[in-house]
Amino acid sequence: MTQADTPTEDLPKKKGKLPLLIGMAGALALGGGGFYATYSGLLLGQSKTHSPASGAATTLPDIVFVPVDPIIISLGPQSRSRHLRFASQLEVSAAHVPEVQLLLPRVADVLNSYLRAVELEQLEDPAALMRLKAQMLRRVQIVTGQDRVRDLLISEFVLN
Repeated sequence: MTQADTPTEDLPKKKGKLPLLIGMAGALALGGGGFYATYSGLLLGQSKTHSPASGAATTLPDIVFVPVDPIIISLGPQSRSRHLRFASQLEVSAAHVPEVQLLLPRVADVLNSYLRAVELEQLEDPAALMRLKAQMLRRVQIVTGQDRVRDLLISEFVLN
């Protein structure tokens, strides 16, 4: 038998790379179009009124910061530190500033009394500052009235 007589199996024809290239080009085009639609806001519908660069300035609330006299508290002999220096400011609506300034001696008294009553472990714990601030704000709001003081801002809390 000769080679011409042997049956040759039909080999599959090689497909060209053209369908693969068309598929990849289509995927890139759809991906790019989807990115552009999302980025420009066409797809998710972002409103342009909330953008800070729109030129409309937002007005700040009408507040005043009233400073409270610094308080220095001597700590007990078992503490690592000897003194606590505490300074703060009260965030007050502008309409209530004269009333709060009139009550500043009472505010200083309630803060002084509270800080002297706090355990030394709490004063030395850095994570306890937020709890202390919340407790002091609540006491200040009781002294001044519920709607007069908006926040207590601690500007100094130094143990030395």
